Amino acid sequence: MKLSAKSFGLTCGILWGLCVALMTVLNLIPAFNGYAGEMLLMVRGFYPGYDISWLGVLVGAVYGFIDGFVGGWLLAWLYNRLAKN
Repeated sequence: MKLSAKSFGLTCGILWGLCVALMTVLNLIPAFNGYAGEMLLMVRGFYPGYDISWLGVLVGAVYGFIDGFVGGWLLAWLYNRLAKN
């Protein structure tokens, strides 16, 4: 079986971008009292310009999409290389 690197990359990018955005939004809502705050502090160290704010939701989603796409594409590419018979 061969994986489509582009499709897998897009899937991973969309999912990770949404996860970062959702975690940021939940952290900003007082009822959740800092949900995923420690993880988002680490994310802030990886993504320049990202902050736990409403603008950070958009910035984090873009960075998350790019990060997820590249990681997913590389994973599918490596899988296809190793699965050759």
